[in-house]
Amino acid sequence: MENIIKKLLETHSLTVDEYEDLITNVNISDREVLRCEAVKLSKEIYGNEIYVRGLIEISNICKNNCYYCGIRAGNKNCERYRLTANDIYDCCKMGYDLGYRTFVLQGGEDLYYTDDLMAEIISNIRKKYPGCAITLSIGEKEKETYQKFFDAGANRYLLRHEAANKKYYETIHPKEMSYEHRMKCLLNLRDIGFQVGAGFMVGSPKQTNRDLAMDLKFIEEFKPEMCGIGPFIPHKDTIYRDEKAGSIDMVLLLLSIIRIINPHVLLPATTALGTIDKEGREKGVLHGANVIMPNLSPSDARKKYLLYDGKVSVNDVASEYKNNLDKLMESMGYKIAISRGDCKK
Repeated sequence: MENIIKKLLETHSLTVDEYEDLITNVNISDREVLRCEAVKLSKEIYGNEIYVRGLIEISNICKNNCYYCGIRAGNKNCERYRLTANDIYDCCKMGYDLGYRTFVLQGGEDLYYTDDLMAEIISNIRKKYPGCAITLSIGEKEKETYQKFFDAGANRYLLRHEAANKKYYETIHPKEMSYEHRMKCLLNLRDIGFQVGAGFMVGSPKQTNRDLAMDLKFIEEFKPEMCGIGPFIPHKDTIYRDEKAGSIDMVLLLLSIIRIINPHVLLPATTALGTIDKEGREKGVLHGANVIMPNLSPSDARKKYLLYDGKVSVNDVASEYKNNLDKLMESMGYKIAISRGDCKK
């Protein structure tokens, strides 16, 4: 194990077999070595700044039926909603006034938002806030659509690859969803010029350490500008309702490894991490994460955008959350940055 860790720290690269060995056999002292190295790398590149992104959950309507997701099309118990363009603009104004300089428009694959409508929304946000970054997380599209969004003013696109192992990808998605198309989307986004975010769940049903090792190798080779990972958390209206949640310890370990293999990555301490552990986001920062995404969505929308059960922060007032976050990060030796927070590649 000592040789594997030494190789990782020196080369920022391992084989799939070595990644599997590492995450299977790592001990407490190994974890601390990796954690300290991850924090050191993060601070060398980004200082003690934590970047915030104002999250706007535009719709919980989705045409897909991903087996693990609470807003899957087949969930008849989900109370659906979508935000109007003006709702989205109001969220952006609130976020801007709080000091956020990145807006993340996230939602299910809702066909109401046509290419033209989304381009219009993006363009209007760009005109109103020319110094801000616009991030989209609205699923798989064709290259022409991504190009239209980019031309309208979007800068970043988050699309979790979900699983680098094709066989495992197919166990958690219906046959209508294609592993090949998901990967093609990521390549198209990069080709167009987006800052690209990938990522995966940790501890989802029947996932093995081999699967996770393949995810790490994918992140190492693809080198996304952003990487979002978090624990699997079951939702009561899915086939995985009785499965146990993923391990926070494994998520924290993987955060540190991802920072080491891709030192410049923008690495969020996710809401799911804060859901599984009340101090999860703080622990994420102390394991190499440098991004937090406060929720700007209207409160009634937050309560309906439930990808998993028990989601935290659904009742938070945005201004109060910002003040509390400022104080918390300061107590940990960090500060919230008032900037777009671009990847420093």
